[in-house]
Amino acid sequence: MRCPYCSSLDTQVKDSRPTEDETAIRRRRVCAACGRRFTTFERVQLRELGVIKSTGRRVPFDREKLERSIDIATRKRDVKPEQVEELVSRIVRRLESLGESEVPSKVIGEYVMEELKALDSVAYVRFASVYRNFSETRDFEKAIAELAGEAPTTRQ
Repeated sequence: MRCPYCSSLDTQVKDSRPTEDETAIRRRRVCAACGRRFTTFERVQLRELGVIKSTGRRVPFDREKLERSIDIATRKRDVKPEQVEELVSRIVRRLESLGESEVPSKVIGEYVMEELKALDSVAYVRFASVYRNFSETRDFEKAIAELAGEAPTTRQ
């Protein structure tokens, strides 16, 4: 494993343990060249997933991109990194269980919305505002009403 700090290939595993949901192995590593420590995760990958964007373009699925977008939505919220990791793992398992080699980005977005709705309402609205491209306050009102299970009120 290459050190993310100095790019040396001489790194050693100091500790390995399963993650809480037991879908990955967490490894603490130390670089022999610079002495810095870092963490890696090892996961089973059932198949290579592709994403079909709304434009029709096809790109490889990127778990880290998914995790980053969820991290942004949950920033400064009472959500632990382990919860985000578990949420991402659940979404990836759902995608893999579809049995398709390519998945529309809309499906991924809807899975994220479902998971965030159950995890944190503010993170849900934050993600929805980007995912659904909110352009006015009425869009936020609709999302909040949807979250509360109500019909949105219309303003005159």
